[in-house]
Formats: sequence, structure tokens, C-alpha cells
Amino acid sequence: MSVVDLIMPKLGESIMEATILKWHKKVGDKVAQDETILDIATDKVDSEVPSTAEGIIEAILFAENDVVPIGTTIVKIRTSAVDSVSTIPVAPALIYEEAKIVEEIPYLPTTNFATPTTNNTVRFYSPLVLNIAQSEGISMTVLESIAGTGQDGRVSKKDILAYVASKGLAESKPVIISSVQQSQQAVVLQTNNVPAVTSAVNIATTVYSGNVEIIEMDRMRKLISKHMTDSVATSAHVTSFAECDVTTLVQWREKVKRDFEKREGQKITFTPLFVEAIVKSLKKYPMLSSSIDGDKIIIKKDLNIGMATALPNGNLIVPVIKNADQLNLTGLCKQVNGLANAARSNKLKPDDTTGGTFTLTNVGTFGSIMGTPIINQPQVAIMAVGAIKKRPMVIETPQGDSIAIRHMMYISLSYDHRIIDGALGSTFLNAVSKELENFDGNRTI
Repeated sequence: MSVVDLIMPKLGESIMEATILKWHKKVGDKVAQDETILDIATDKVDSEVPSTAEGIIEAILFAENDVVPIGTTIVKIRTSAVDSVSTIPVAPALIYEEAKIVEEIPYLPTTNFATPTTNNTVRFYSPLVLNIAQSEGISMTVLESIAGTGQDGRVSKKDILAYVASKGLAESKPVIISSVQQSQQAVVLQTNNVPAVTSAVNIATTVYSGNVEIIEMDRMRKLISKHMTDSVATSAHVTSFAECDVTTLVQWREKVKRDFEKREGQKITFTPLFVEAIVKSLKKYPMLSSSIDGDKIIIKKDLNIGMATALPNGNLIVPVIKNADQLNLTGLCKQVNGLANAARSNKLKPDDTTGGTFTLTNVGTFGSIMGTPIINQPQVAIMAVGAIKKRPMVIETPQGDSIAIRHMMYISLSYDHRIIDGALGSTFLNAVSKELENFDGNRTI
């Protein structure tokens, strides 16, 4: 007999942890190889985790809603295979209790509230319990005296709050537990040399006056909120704007869209046309397809274009067109439509949202004429396209100026001013504008 460890899989280069959404198996259940054991989620995509071996579930080390670092053992599976080599005993993993976090909270070690040992036995306390104890001034000695009703006598949130209430502390300091606060402190526990990061919980009371409706953010909205806040804190955002005449492009699409759909079974939207212009411009100005690592600039040779996609519930996700520079316009259309449909039907795979080097967002879809988008980390630039509007414009010709009705569109570029100056950002944006304005109205597809 042998025991196989199932670890939290890596779901992308910037993903350091994932949330356990649902367990499909329990301890003692039989499991086949490649059978789904649990569902996990990041701020990018939900995914299923299959078993890597056939056997019986011997131990489940985390609960639903726990946030687990990538590479951490989450399940132990006992198989019928005979051990060929001796194994080193593995220390029991911490079981986190009611820990809720948003992705990528910084790693901040703490040593001022350690969990002691008694009689050579470690009594584990969840980060939530530790933080309530700290906030209420409960010492470790007192904490050890509280009877626990959790697994192996562990003190649960219910236990420590009951203790607080019994001592009358709740009257002097009302307790409301919130999983996400503006100021968060990281509490770090460690098992088998793998840091497990959970969020500290502030204890505060908020009073809302007037006629209000309180809506709890769903998991994805909390993750998006933190991702956007972190981006603004990380990058020095600058936004440049340009106006472009897309009359020829609009007329060409109108001319070919019916035949294209009949032939390819695909609609041709404006998005692949925008992506094509971006790719051509990135080849001229590769610094816009890069990332920053300390004081190093990492230029990405693979041009993977993310396209921000609105979901039916109002949230946003960014599937990625891989190697967009190697696709012709038909290929781009199929990729755009396929990823957009998969996003809206919740069928994206983890790989579909990773590896992006530049992002496009279409704020014009909802009627906005321009926008100032937030950079999708760890990228250094994002472009927004506004609604296409007919406007009277001055047309310059060798015979003189004239006024004509043209299809006009504003485009904007937010970029990281740490490495991209205004000259480069504006030059790149102007290059995209020229690609769109000089679109060949006679091209075939």
C-alpha cells in the first residue's frame, strides 16, 4: 500500500493560491484516476481538480472556502500499489478554519502571536481565532483554557465568540466578522515549509443610515476588487487618448459579414479587427508587451492578447488569444467568438485566462465613447475602444477641405509609467489608430 499526495495545481504564472469551492468526495470514498475530487477557483477561472491516482481517500486536509497556496497537499489517496522505496513521514497539514482571503495578499511573516506546544502536543488555532483573540486581548494562556468543539478539540470561531460574550466583552466591543476589509494584515502559518497565507479579520461595527440595501459581494467580485486595487497600487497609471476614423473598416465589415458567416459559420465582429491592429503595432513597439520584475524589464515575444469579456452576472473575465500574431483574420474571429462563448457559458479552462501580454477592452459595447482602463497585472498596458459614432468631420483633399459624415471612434491606452513614457505610449496608440484608419477596404477574407 502507498499514499499519493494530490497537490493544489498551478493555474497560471501569476496565480499563487486557489479557493476550494466544493468537495465531490469525502474520506473513505473510492476514487478513480482522473475522476473529479473537488472544484477550485481563482480570480480568473473556476476549475475541476481530478485525481492523479486510483484508490481510497485517506485524508482531506482543507475545507470548502479555504484558500490554499499552489503546490500544497490537499488530499491523501491510499492506493493498492506496493511502496518501492521508504517514505519520509509527513507532518500533518494544518486544517484552516473559516479563513477567507482575496488573491495575492502580500506575504507578511508574524511571530508575535505564536501557537505554543503543551506536553509535546501542538494545539492548532485558525487565523480567524487568533485574530479574534488578539483583537479582544485574550492571552495564549487564556486561549488554551477555552474548551474547543471543533475537530480534535480545536477552538472554533463559535467557541471563542461564546467566551467573549460570556465575559461581557461583546457589550463593550460589538463583534462583526468581515472576510474582506480595506486594511488587511496577513497571518502566516507554515506546514512542510509551504507558507499558507490567510487574511486577518478586523473587528468593527458599521452603521448605515437612511434607506439602504446591503449586498454581499460574491467571490469573483471580491477577487476583481482586490485585483484592480492592487494594480493601481503597483503601476504608475497614465492614460493617453486618440481619435480615429474607422469609416473604411466599418463599411468593409458591413460588406463581408453575411458571406463570412455563411461560409465560416462565425460572426465577424469588430474585436478581431482591433486585435489585428494591436498585434501589428506591438511588433513595432514590443515594450508594450512586457512585464516588470524588480528592476528588470521582461519583454514577451509571444503576443497573447487578452480580451475583457462581460459575464451575464455583471462580473468581468479576461480570456486570452494565444499567439495572436500567428493567426489570420479568420483565425482571430474563431478564437474571439470561441473564448467569448466559453466565458459566458462558464466553460473556460484555466489555460484560457493565463499568459496574456496585452489586454483589449471594448467600453463602447455599453455605449461609452471612451474609458481609462486599469492595467491587467502583470502586464504594462491595456487599450480601450469606445463606441463608433457618426460625426461630421473635416476631410482634407488636394482639391480643398470638405465636410463629410464619418464613422469616428476614440481609443485610449493606459500604461505603466515606470517603464513606458508618454512619448512611447502616445506613439503606440497613434500606430494603432493609423492601422485602423488605413484599413484596406478591398481585402478578401
